[in-house]
Amino acid sequence: MACRSASAVMDEQALLGLNPNADAPYRQRALAYFEQLKESQDAWEVCADALAKGIYSDDHVKFFCFQVLEHQIKFRHAGLSAPQQQLIRETLMTWLQTQLMNAQPEKAFIRNKAAQVFALTFVMEYLTLWPKFFFDILNLVGLNPHGVDIYLRTLMAIDGEVVDRDIVHTPEETRRNTLIKDSMREQCIPSLVESWFQILTAYQQNHPELTCQCLEVVGAYVSWIDLNLIANDRFVNLLLSQMSMEDLREEACDCLFEIVNKGMDPVDKTKLVESLCQVLQSAGFFNIDQEEDVDFLAKFSRLVNGMGQSLVLSWTRLVKCGGAKEAAAALHAVEAKVPLLLQLLVHEDDDISTNMVGFCYDYLHVLKQLPQLTEQQKANVEAVMLAVMKKLTYDDEYNFDNEGEDEAMFVEYRKQLKMLLDRLAQVSPELLLEAVRRVFTSTMQTWQTAPFMEVEVAIRLLYMLGEALPASHGAHFSGDTAKTGALQDMMRTLVSCGVSGYQHSSVSLEFFETVVRYDKFFIVEPQHIPNVLMAFLDQRGLRHNSPKVRSRVSYLFSRFVKTLHKHMTAFIEDILTRIQDLLELAPPENGFLALLTSDDQLFMFEAAGVLIVSGESPMERKQVLMRSLLAPLMDAFRLLLAKLLQETAEERQAALADCLSHAVGFASRTSKAFSNKQTVKQCGCTEVYRDCLQSFLPALSCPVQRGALRGAVRSFLHRMIICLEEEVLPFVPAASEHMLKDCEAKDLQEFIPLISQITAKFKCQVSPFLQQIFMPLVLAIFEVLGRPAEENDQTAALEKQMLRRSYFGFIQTIAGSGMNEVLANQGAENMERVLFTIIQGAVEFPDPIAQKTCFIILSRMVELWGGKDGLVGFPDFIYKHIVPACFMAPLKPTFDLSDAQTVLTLSECALTLKMIHLKRGSEFIQFLQHEYLPSLQVTPEISQELCQVLQQPDIKVLKNYIKAFFQRAKL
Repeated sequence: MACRSASAVMDEQALLGLNPNADAPYRQRALAYFEQLKESQDAWEVCADALAKGIYSDDHVKFFCFQVLEHQIKFRHAGLSAPQQQLIRETLMTWLQTQLMNAQPEKAFIRNKAAQVFALTFVMEYLTLWPKFFFDILNLVGLNPHGVDIYLRTLMAIDGEVVDRDIVHTPEETRRNTLIKDSMREQCIPSLVESWFQILTAYQQNHPELTCQCLEVVGAYVSWIDLNLIANDRFVNLLLSQMSMEDLREEACDCLFEIVNKGMDPVDKTKLVESLCQVLQSAGFFNIDQEEDVDFLAKFSRLVNGMGQSLVLSWTRLVKCGGAKEAAAALHAVEAKVPLLLQLLVHEDDDISTNMVGFCYDYLHVLKQLPQLTEQQKANVEAVMLAVMKKLTYDDEYNFDNEGEDEAMFVEYRKQLKMLLDRLAQVSPELLLEAVRRVFTSTMQTWQTAPFMEVEVAIRLLYMLGEALPASHGAHFSGDTAKTGALQDMMRTLVSCGVSGYQHSSVSLEFFETVVRYDKFFIVEPQHIPNVLMAFLDQRGLRHNSPKVRSRVSYLFSRFVKTLHKHMTAFIEDILTRIQDLLELAPPENGFLALLTSDDQLFMFEAAGVLIVSGESPMERKQVLMRSLLAPLMDAFRLLLAKLLQETAEERQAALADCLSHAVGFASRTSKAFSNKQTVKQCGCTEVYRDCLQSFLPALSCPVQRGALRGAVRSFLHRMIICLEEEVLPFVPAASEHMLKDCEAKDLQEFIPLISQITAKFKCQVSPFLQQIFMPLVLAIFEVLGRPAEENDQTAALEKQMLRRSYFGFIQTIAGSGMNEVLANQGAENMERVLFTIIQGAVEFPDPIAQKTCFIILSRMVELWGGKDGLVGFPDFIYKHIVPACFMAPLKPTFDLSDAQTVLTLSECALTLKMIHLKRGSEFIQFLQHEYLPSLQVTPEISQELCQVLQQPDIKVLKNYIKAFFQRAKL
């Protein structure tokens, strides 16, 4: 045994800092003391001494001592001497012996920590130093309640260390854990099981908490021990008797669940579940109606679900391996549980019902695989349908105005029920359609007097059929006449029975959701469109008293209009008049409550744009309507911008800028209505959008709130490049000039795509402008990239990386659009500077996305200027810089050839070499063989091999060779 120094005492001052209420200096001293004890070779022994002798009564000090011991065992066990390891074992057993004599047990947090230390010691020593671990503990504790408590907690801690699949283990730990379990099965599991039986028997009357702990242990261990030790008459009868004891039955239920869940032969599993069910049934547990304890029923439903799913799994496995008789027996067992399944599925407590969804889903999957359903199975399907329909219904307590956790849980539960409905549709679409039709029709006949939840669920079921019954692109009203007839009848009833006027937000929402889901119905029966439009436009929809309904309906209205605008031509101007007040820009004054939020208004402007553009009015009329839609936005924008320029309060400035951004966003959204068939020009709307540009562009020079304003105007320019075509070009130079002033990295990064879009779309038309703006833009980028940043500033580093990528993307767009004159006309010095940034981008920065772009640019430049009649001096640049870049970049340590993005970069690098060979021919081969490759110490054989591959036509061969070449070079 290790020698304990008589003078070794703990630092009493430091221990004061363990109290949660201690001052900071004391707490810091306690922390430092903990570190000192952890790291010392033997100072921790004072903690062992304190625990063994029970020196301290303070709970925090006891816990502290166990923490120090835990650290030694977990991290330093191998380095401890044999006497020190012996000291730990003795300390634990001495402490445990003390617990047997104490009148009161230790606090739970100390017992848990002690169990953890016991478990860690077990893991470290069971296979080597302490094979009698369990026997030592069992001999010591006997049936002493305090001792049994520590024993059971230790078993659960061992389960956490050795068995728990949720804990990630290293391969070494996994191997060790397997050896521990094998050794336990051989040496001690029967004794442990016997101890559990004794504990369960001895304490079931007077110590329910210990009995529950023991049941939890049995449930945890049953997954990997011999099931016959537990699944026998003696043990199961004991568990079943405890199912009738109020304090024990929930844990007993969980224990039986784990037994049922254990993997085993399908025939044996079926027999086990059936025998268990018979006993439970004869004991009256299947009489759900007489059970009032919902907590127990939640556990019991989980057990029934486990039994049901186990039987389904047995049936599946038996069908696969051809055991027809056994499979029939398993199916019969499954069917016998359906009445119980239905009772629990329709239980008013949603937690109990939720527990049955898995078994129900699996049972329906079984029915789907059967060639034909019996009458009983059809009845079961219908019963499940009715149960799902009933459980989909909201209850009285659901708070629609302030949805909290309970409401969120019900929404999740509804999603699970929807899965069952979808599965029902796969089993028997006809039955589902008929059942929904029956419920829907009867509810719609009495909707005026029916409670809201019944009306909502009836419409909800019709809505859910849209996903449950498959239809290509929502074509529910063509094809199978039985289906289309039923859906058409229900939709006709929905839009003509007046239910859209029901005074509850949930019904209103469900009505509009369903109308839009089945919008193709109105193509078949367009006569209903006016009535539905009125519902959208009045207090039932966009003017509903619930903001939630108004918000959702604005989106649904825009979808409805987009699908059915061809059938609305007669009402376009009437609709626009009715929604005019909803299109007003909400002023930034406090207290103004608009009906719709600005996000909702975006959908309204889009819908208005679609109505104007797709109508059959002549061009002149469309122009007038579009101007009347956009003019108020322009007028408001000019007024608000003038206010912003005079405003000094920052909060007010932000509100004004927000409002200005919305105005631009609304105008932008209307342009989504145009298409290749209906262009801005064909609709006569060019002038009004040019006027918008004239109104919005001055915001770019506003000295305050630049980020928001520039972002909004830039987005509008993007849209106008698409819609206005070349009409937008006169506005671009001035806009660009403003956007390049006082730039940050983010501004430039967002501006470059705009210029790239213009370049790609208009190509040579914008060449003069590009030549003019090119260097100012490039210099602005260089200036921002050159700004110093903090070494650890990740945000700044990322912004620069993204800007660099945008810059290279811009050069690629110019080169790819065939506008080499833009680069060539920048003057030799500027041109050289740009070229060197591309070489630098290809080689220096470990960013494969940017590097790939750089090699694409270099390849394109070689193609443009690398030939006999190319740019003067460019061949020299190829040999001095481009060729070395193709070799230096892949040779960098940061160039990771196992990364997919980097491999793409390498492919572009190979294509660049191929392009040089195409343009320079044998001269390039000579350069490689006699000058460049020898300078890299490449052997003549490999040089010749590379040059041969470069000269053959198959580019794939070259790419593969280049990858292998650099993999070899980096070894």
